[in-house]
Amino acid sequence: MKRKIAALLLILAFAAFSMTGCGVKVVKIGEEGKLTGETAFNADSDVEKIWESKAIPELTKKAVDLKTFLTEAKGDLKSLDKKYGKYSMGSSGELSYTVKGTAKVTKVDQSKRAGVMDVQLDGYSGKEQVQLQIGTVFKGSAVRDSLDFISYEDYKNQVQWATVSQSIHNVIQKTVIDPLDVKSLTGKTVEFTGCFTVDGNDRVLITPVRMSAK
Repeated sequence: MKRKIAALLLILAFAAFSMTGCGVKVVKIGEEGKLTGETAFNADSDVEKIWESKAIPELTKKAVDLKTFLTEAKGDLKSLDKKYGKYSMGSSGELSYTVKGTAKVTKVDQSKRAGVMDVQLDGYSGKEQVQLQIGTVFKGSAVRDSLDFISYEDYKNQVQWATVSQSIHNVIQKTVIDPLDVKSLTGKTVEFTGCFTVDGNDRVLITPVRMSAK
């Protein structure tokens, strides 16, 4: 009798399960998005989509003349945070600025993977050392942190957030640095727009998002 009751209950449970339309669906690895509707994270693709349409217009608009900035700062680069700066975590974290300028290239150093150009700003003779990053490795994340339309909260974790910065650097290498013959720029004048993160008051290390040589 007990077996008959157990069998009947099993049949009824199966029938209820079938009526609800529930079931197990097997999904291939890598195709989970077809079931969940969530698209796979691809930082390179995401950055390329917004670079010319959103990132460059925003940075171009907000860029302050570097000579003006340094003159106003009077040796204290953090003093202009409220006027020109952006912190990486709202009101805290690393402080970055977006700047533009015209300068003469005094030295090109590609002895390390993180190459730099020393430049002398037109009409400025302050003590700060101004350098432009030329890759292939770019230090920091000043460009990512300077953009208003993206934030850490938009991503799942720190790994994705870091990957966005790397993808930005990849685009800069491809669109800004590679088209220039940087080895030949010593003694020439360059116009640039870029971002830097404050790390002391003696050095301004700029990651360019636009640069042309005269």
